[in-house]
Amino acid sequence: MSGVEEPVLLQTAGRAARLVLNRPRALNALNHAMVRRIDEALTAWEHDLAVETVVLTGAGERGLCAGGDIRAVHDDALDGDGTASAAFWRDEYRLNARIARYPKPYVAVMDGIVMGGGVGVSAHGGVRVVTERSRIAMPETGIGFVPDVGGTHLLGRAPGELGVHLALTGAQIGAGDAVACGLADHYVPSASLATFLAELAELPVREALARHEQPPPQGELAAARGWIDACYAAGTVEEIVRRLLAHGDPAAAAAGQTLLTRSPTALKVTLAALHRARRLGSLEEVLDQEYRVSCAALTCPDLVEGVRAQIIDKDRTPRWSPATLDEVAVTDVERFFAPLGARELGLAGPPSLRPDRSASPDRSASPDRSASPDPSVSLRR
Repeated sequence: MSGVEEPVLLQTAGRAARLVLNRPRALNALNHAMVRRIDEALTAWEHDLAVETVVLTGAGERGLCAGGDIRAVHDDALDGDGTASAAFWRDEYRLNARIARYPKPYVAVMDGIVMGGGVGVSAHGGVRVVTERSRIAMPETGIGFVPDVGGTHLLGRAPGELGVHLALTGAQIGAGDAVACGLADHYVPSASLATFLAELAELPVREALARHEQPPPQGELAAARGWIDACYAAGTVEEIVRRLLAHGDPAAAAAGQTLLTRSPTALKVTLAALHRARRLGSLEEVLDQEYRVSCAALTCPDLVEGVRAQIIDKDRTPRWSPATLDEVAVTDVERFFAPLGARELGLAGPPSLRPDRSASPDRSASPDRSASPDPSVSLRR
């Protein structure tokens, strides 16, 4: 191809259609044009009888996708009115919901770095493959933002308090922990990926996986469940930090110190969002909530400051406002969840048509795998 490369490459071979995120210099960060192109391709392939499987991969050697184009969001929040960012999130979150309900096998190859928006286009898929190179994270609190793209839905359903730990700290996890936390399903060594992808053109997903899937390597979080569950079960961020620093395990103390570097506002909103997501239940309801939170974040100084410190100036010394957890009032948190009126995302439909969520779901239960009526479509455990 001459000239500028397309940011998403569309390929078909045999029974499989392929989406290749193609901004390797930006670690395949998602922008609005990419979200639209993916959605258009999914529409075409949904009705194409020749396409039986959709496969998502990333160009380059570093990873699938490092997240959304947060630099563009920063510029919009700083110099614009937030309209462009809100429009991007509207289409992105709708795409996340569509991927979760896609009627054909959607195979996401989560090789290398997969963060933020990269989780949104992969971890909602029916078939989620990780490798020994996978590094998965929702690192938003470090830039003054809150986990989105359905991240609070996924992490809210992780065993025990693992999701709270990952959401607040932004810690990266490998393949074994991703499977244990419900963010992935299958482990395929990276050396087998090329052959696996080639065989998807000729074989059903289940058969291709059977040839290459191996037991995932042992993760690190299982051994840390004791202090994670004990500390993150606290009802406030202040108490979580106190418990972490007092626990005695060096890993707990390190997590506590990490939280002290994160945006105090983002931490408190994230904890509230996770607790609310557990009660909401459906992905669509959670995405509606995340859209309200994201739009509110555009008016919070921490998002602009966090991106400046971590991505633009790279001085790694953000000046959060408010600067401490104690200074973040309950009303400061509540405003992130305020209804948007006519600007609501509206994925879940009118409140009168939603199921009763008054009872909290079992937090130890595995994620809902029943999106597709055909059991052969989704291969999740």
